[in-house]
Amino acid sequence: MQFFIDTADVEEIRQANDMGLVDGVTTNPSLIAKTGRPFKQVIHDICEIVDGPISAEAVSLTYDEMLAEARDLAKIHENIVVKIPLVADGLKCVRTCTAEGIKTNVTLCFSATQALLAAKAGATYISPFVGRLDDISYQGMDLIGEILEIYSSYDFDTQVLVASIRSPLHVLESARMGAHVATIPLKVMLQLVKHPLTDRGIEAFMKDWEKVPT
Repeated sequence: MQFFIDTADVEEIRQANDMGLVDGVTTNPSLIAKTGRPFKQVIHDICEIVDGPISAEAVSLTYDEMLAEARDLAKIHENIVVKIPLVADGLKCVRTCTAEGIKTNVTLCFSATQALLAAKAGATYISPFVGRLDDISYQGMDLIGEILEIYSSYDFDTQVLVASIRSPLHVLESARMGAHVATIPLKVMLQLVKHPLTDRGIEAFMKDWEKVPT
């Protein structure tokens, strides 16, 4: 399973990348806004750090505007993947982008039927938002299982990119189910490293090491 980092913070990306944990990056308008920097400059800087898929989101809502924006975003760098919302005009845009060789990440997916439509339109990635489903008392990871079952039944090329990850358990379940990608905030990546027995083991080793004659 690939790990993408879900952030537009260049320093967070560098930190995770230095640990060898970053196969790609996902951003969105909210994450870009937090940086307080120009959109294209942020995307360009990210592309300089990570040699992998970099999702940059189109903010238009009509087909013609989305397509123009997608074409413009794709020119920034060869690794750009255009994020497109799961609406009717978005699916139409995905189909055109796919025909033109522009990679797409269909975002804001909350149902298996939406994911089916995105795959039929030719999306490179589908991004189901598991954390947001958990927020409304729906088991978000159940959706991942449904999508993977449907995709495997019909040999779709679209990759399942688990998004809105809130905890290490989301990552664990994504890996066990066979999701292609998990896009993870740095905070959760660092939580994956931690285990109390590891900490206790290190503490014991260090105490014993202090007893070794020099």
